[in-house]
Amino acid sequence: MKTWLITGTSRGFGREWAEAALQRGDRVVATARNVDSLKGLQDAYGDSVLALPLDVTDRAAAFATVDRAFEHFGRVDVVVNNAGYGQFGMIEELSEAELRDQIETNVFGALWVTQAALPHLRAQRGGHILQVSSIGGISAFPNIGAYHASKWALEGFSQALAQEVADFGIRVTLIEPGGFSTDWGGSSARHATPLAAYDEFREKAAEQRKARTSAAGDPTASAGAVLKLVDAENPPLRVFFGAAPLGIATADYEQRLATWREWEWLSKEAQG
Repeated sequence: MKTWLITGTSRGFGREWAEAALQRGDRVVATARNVDSLKGLQDAYGDSVLALPLDVTDRAAAFATVDRAFEHFGRVDVVVNNAGYGQFGMIEELSEAELRDQIETNVFGALWVTQAALPHLRAQRGGHILQVSSIGGISAFPNIGAYHASKWALEGFSQALAQEVADFGIRVTLIEPGGFSTDWGGSSARHATPLAAYDEFREKAAEQRKARTSAAGDPTASAGAVLKLVDAENPPLRVFFGAAPLGIATADYEQRLATWREWEWLSKEAQG
């Protein structure tokens, strides 16, 4: 039996993964901004669930919530940083507040929970941190630059973290989903005020997105995948969820390598 701490469990991946863990007999510390949204989990699974309110952008609250989770169940084996949202808007359209809010939630929120959990995980000499990133954490497309910035930051600090904590028996995995039938682009998303100058390009970008997007993934199937991931003896640092990301990543990285090689002469010249 494993004990999980999952942020953003009111819906989407967080809810599906919490349900899957509980159904197989695990225990879950479920957090959400609105704890009332977790009542269904509590009613169905009783003492196996500890439902706690948490705004991940509040550093003090994140530390207090994580401490309470470890105190309540004695240990936590899996920490899932799932809370986040998508900010839409061309780079020029983004306000300072919109960009800061995106980073506060998607980057600092995951960072605070991670930092709060690490002393406990080190003390118990083990644990698994799952960072919910995105194919948008290694590639980038128009109109969601703020989201990409947040996920690229998450990827960077998590790769460094994985090396720092390996000797303590702590594993880190970046889950990089493609498109799934969650509410990511719906009511949970935020949209910048559009500039008319980008209207034509916005339409073109939307068509390009449709062309490269395969059928949306099933969040329920992702729950089965995440259980296999946390049960793996040697979990990966990165794993795609969905069929589309590998093709996107392959094309992107092949293009990067080709460009770096094409301009290698300039790279060597710059070294002096």
